[in-house]
Amino acid sequence: MRSLIAGFIALALSIPAAVQAQELTIYSGRGEALIGPVIKKFEEDTGIKANVRYAGTAELATLLQEEGDQSPADVFWAQDGGALGAIAPLFADLPPEMNQGVAEAFRNVNNKWVPTSGRSRVLVYSKERVQEADLPASIDDLTDPKYKGKVAWAPTNGSFQAFVTAYRVANGDDAAKKWLEGMIANEAKVYKNNGAQIEGIANGEVDFGLVNNYYLGRYLATDPDYPVAMTHFKAGDIGNLLNVAGAGIVKASDNQENAKKFLEYLLSPVAQQYITLQGNEYPVIPGLIVNTTLESFATVQEISPKIDIDQISDLEGTLALLREVGLL
Repeated sequence: MRSLIAGFIALALSIPAAVQAQELTIYSGRGEALIGPVIKKFEEDTGIKANVRYAGTAELATLLQEEGDQSPADVFWAQDGGALGAIAPLFADLPPEMNQGVAEAFRNVNNKWVPTSGRSRVLVYSKERVQEADLPASIDDLTDPKYKGKVAWAPTNGSFQAFVTAYRVANGDDAAKKWLEGMIANEAKVYKNNGAQIEGIANGEVDFGLVNNYYLGRYLATDPDYPVAMTHFKAGDIGNLLNVAGAGIVKASDNQENAKKFLEYLLSPVAQQYITLQGNEYPVIPGLIVNTTLESFATVQEISPKIDIDQISDLEGTLALLREVGLL
């Protein structure tokens, strides 16, 4: 009888481990509306259940640093390369071949994370109230009094914070602080995210906004006459930053194999095709159907500032600067 009870106990103790082996905990700074279907398809194709914690990229990056070796996360899927660089010491090394098939512009040479999509920073504006002559040549021009009270931004957004980090890398901290203070003095209006900026323009609240390229496509998909357009600044301007979303495996995870399967899935043609056609982002692997609403990748590369993604990892420095000027 005792041996039978012992057998049941041993079986019961083994079940959680077996279940755990077929689960995956993902910290996602990407929104559920876009990546939820990708994760669901991953679950269907692999039989691995994904437990996803959605929050802002910066918030999750901070949480991972606080949790350290005790973090329950297996994968961190970040909205921008800056957060990936900041968290890189907490990531496990990836097999070099995982990054070999991705576009060189997005590739992490240290194999700490994989890019999952590319995006370009753009200026969105009102088609009804803005003439071509009103468009600024540089993001620095937005501090001019002619734009006072007309520009939207989202200081708490992870991609905006990555842009500020890139601005610091390109022009120095003093210049970045001067630009932020200039925008504040020019009464730039704070919105909670990129979509809210676009809606603010459509509603007549502001005339311009600073967002990622893929947001406007979501509105145009349902209304081709949506009264907002987008453009880039002059070639090489820091406002045209080319960034990536990407994912890495948390070093402390005891679920490395399932985490690796998830990253491989994100780089598969199925996932990449969905991300570009449904999400309006640039795929990181070749050979896919092109999203015709996107400016060509060659053009975006040509006009983007020459900033190494791995250089925009000082998220803490940017957050400190944003607090200093009163934006956080």
